[in-house]
Amino acid sequence: MAKKVYRNNENKKLLGVCGGIAEYFGIDATIVRLAWAVVTMFTVGGGVLAYILAALILPDDPGYTDVH
Repeated sequence: MAKKVYRNNENKKLLGVCGGIAEYFGIDATIVRLAWAVVTMFTVGGGVLAYILAALILPDDPGYTDVH
């Protein structure tokens, strides 16, 4: 079964995009967030557009249940 990228609802700050990417690659989400911030600075906001598109395209994690 192929590995898929999902938005992570447990390790999220905004919409879970960086947390999902970090989970997919098996790295810390802080590294992904810092890399995304650097890309955003060097592309004069292009990272913001990419984040919004990723949030719209990536599905929520199907295994996540919000039980409190």
